[in-house]
Amino acid sequence: MARGGKRPNAGRKPGSATKRTREIADRAASEGITPLEYMLSVLRNEAMNPEARFEAAKAAAPYMHPRLAAVEHSGRDGGPIEMTRIERVIVDPSDSNA
Repeated sequence: MARGGKRPNAGRKPGSATKRTREIADRAASEGITPLEYMLSVLRNEAMNPEARFEAAKAAAPYMHPRLAAVEHSGRDGGPIEMTRIERVIVDPSDSNA
């Protein structure tokens, strides 16, 4: 029988909300406007100055568009990428076999 210690996949997952955080977010959504909705309303308001709209766009962007992850390319079996030399072939237009 296992007794204590670290277990794989045990505990709260990183980034998951606590009960309290979830309650606050749910209450804010049920009472009216959420912070994201407010930022989007500022962004869409053409009467506001461009600087305020730009700041709202920067603040709302991470909620709408996740950052792209860097991708490392590798060759066969995780080794380096092997490049082959490609030679240019010049075709004579007067050659009937081309």
